[in-house]
Amino acid sequence: MAQRLCEGQVALVTGASKGGTGTAIALRLAAEGARVAITARSVDGLETTRARIRELGGECLVLPSDLSDPRGARTELVERTEAEFGPVDILVNNAAAGGYGAFESVGPERLERALQVNLWAPWELMAEVVGGMRQRGRGAIVNITTFSAELPPGPPFPTNKPSKAGAMYGASKAALNRLTVSVASECEGQGIAVNALSPQGAIATPALVAAGWVEGVMFEPLETMAEATLALCTADPAALTGRIAFSLQLLVELQRPVLDLRGEELMEGWQPEDLPGIIARQEESLVGRGWPDAYRFGRSHSPRP
Repeated sequence: MAQRLCEGQVALVTGASKGGTGTAIALRLAAEGARVAITARSVDGLETTRARIRELGGECLVLPSDLSDPRGARTELVERTEAEFGPVDILVNNAAAGGYGAFESVGPERLERALQVNLWAPWELMAEVVGGMRQRGRGAIVNITTFSAELPPGPPFPTNKPSKAGAMYGASKAALNRLTVSVASECEGQGIAVNALSPQGAIATPALVAAGWVEGVMFEPLETMAEATLALCTADPAALTGRIAFSLQLLVELQRPVLDLRGEELMEGWQPEDLPGIIARQEESLVGRGWPDAYRFGRSHSPRP
């Protein structure tokens, strides 16, 4: 039997209660042998995730917390994980808050919640685990981010939500991206990989599927995000750190086979050879919304003199 990629490691994953990205990542890490601590507000949702992990033969610790509360249970997540499982080797900051809307409609309470969940909680959790990672000379941190953090090109500006209604969510995640690269720089040469990962478009979570929003080409399955996260958690930190990576492009770059969440079967239609065509169709869709060359990530700026 092949050695599992995360055998003997401890992972902490936030936002793992709704059957979406966090749940998928927790399952994929558990399938590779990690003992996984999970956190979110919904105890019932966390227990459902734990049951799925146990079905894989994995170990799971449920830690309910509201990450928007800076004085709440989030302050004990690392301590409780390490008391139960041992030092944290993998941290995945997946929880997110915000949504879309005109910037002038965002009140201070809503903005504060988004910043607490999207920026401050990841900052504090990274600060708590990085010391132990340095001492052991190994570790991986993945911050789940979003296309909305990218700068819309213009004028004229694109017509989609990331451009026209993404101020709060995009700005908080853009700050997370900058934090990610800073922490990667400060951890350079210490055996710690620190990266951010965005879905190429949107993730086909159960909530979006149930709402009927999953249509067209701008979606990808949970499995691609889980596989890309696993790739970042197990990559050589000297070669792959400080990235604001996009899921499908990363999988193509690494020529990474995409397995189901159990780590057993290949996902038909979502292998590295399939992905360039999918990415091209997504780019074409974005061009139709006024966002050309979306995945080249160019930046508007004053001409160099």
